[in-house]
Amino acid sequence: MVMGLSLAACGNSDSGGDSNTFHVLVYGDAGNKVENDIVAEFNKTSKVKAVLDTIPGADYQAKLQTIINTKQAPDVFFNWGGGSIRPFVKAGLLQPLDDMIKQDPKLKSMFLPSVFNAGEVDGKAYGIPMRGTQPVLLFDNKKVLAEAGVEQPKTWDDLLAAVPKLKARGVTPIALGGGDKWPTLMWFEYLYDRIAGPDLLKKALAGDKDVWASADSKKALTTIKQLVDTGAFGKNFDSVKYTDGGSPTLVNKGRAGFELMGSWYFSQQQDSAPKFAADGLEYTTFPTVPGGKGDPADLVGNTNNYYSVMKKAPHKEAIAKFLAFMYSNHFINAQLQIGNLPTTTNTKDALSGSSNAKYLQYQYDLVAKAPDFQLSWDQAYTQDNSTPLQTAIQQFFNGTIDQDGFIKAMQGLNTD
Repeated sequence: MVMGLSLAACGNSDSGGDSNTFHVLVYGDAGNKVENDIVAEFNKTSKVKAVLDTIPGADYQAKLQTIINTKQAPDVFFNWGGGSIRPFVKAGLLQPLDDMIKQDPKLKSMFLPSVFNAGEVDGKAYGIPMRGTQPVLLFDNKKVLAEAGVEQPKTWDDLLAAVPKLKARGVTPIALGGGDKWPTLMWFEYLYDRIAGPDLLKKALAGDKDVWASADSKKALTTIKQLVDTGAFGKNFDSVKYTDGGSPTLVNKGRAGFELMGSWYFSQQQDSAPKFAADGLEYTTFPTVPGGKGDPADLVGNTNNYYSVMKKAPHKEAIAKFLAFMYSNHFINAQLQIGNLPTTTNTKDALSGSSNAKYLQYQYDLVAKAPDFQLSWDQAYTQDNSTPLQTAIQQFFNGTIDQDGFIKAMQGLNTD
């Protein structure tokens, strides 16, 4: 009922609503505190008012798909860029933001290029970053590593060498919430980037299915299997979940050495194990892979979330002014207060006064210097690919399909 009431006002341009409003639809979660704040700040000085509507997070993508081409469609809406908006662009529903950027160049220049570019489709901008960046990092339990005589791995060989040392101490070398499937995907994303470079995924998304059968792809799969076969993830990783706190608990209780996870892992450990987060949690970048084509500074993860504008939305000038709030100092400080790291070029100036400044600064520098920031595959592909993609990832990892089976599954993904 609440969701239905929240959406009833959307799409006011077609439904005869107040002509002096536009509707902004967002993913319903704790981040809405900032979105409500920014809407209120914008409305203080604008004759045309923004109205914030929410859909609970678990229902967001499915509900957005249902309403996007109806009278209930929002005027501005939250998304992940990439594949999450490509179908809407192809259907002619979204407004290219070129004209808005021409009128206000800061709508592009104030954002880190590696993040802004993930809101483009076919070379045109369709999204303005509107939350915080979430690169994937390699986290570890400092005490567990020290007791096993292991240092943070700089190379793939370093990581492989750490596995028997940690096993000898009776701990799982790498925690993995394989029961959720998507944490397993992170290992594929990084190894494919390090070995093949970012162009392989870009070609695959553009419709070149042959890249999945390339020598680089097969080398990445061989490397993944090499790590799994060492017993690095233990035997029960498919019965462990991240979402119920299972895999993070293995790390903070000293029963695992490493976990590869998005940057939100830091705040989760602060909530669930504050003493460990303060004294025992370390983080670093993904190891380099000798002979690989990818730049060691490349990142994978969720580049940011984005606001996109419907082509039929009214009040484009007011919407452009609303989007300009996404690089304002007010926005930056509000996001930092809830632990999000905005991706504006002026964020760096505000970091020193924030809590966890060292960690936020580390992330910011990584993103600012990244030659490529690859969007998570299940967001880069359209939503209809999510289940077959994640299933193939899980099955190859646990050995129920071989390289040929994985390649066939990836070639079967929809890129139309």
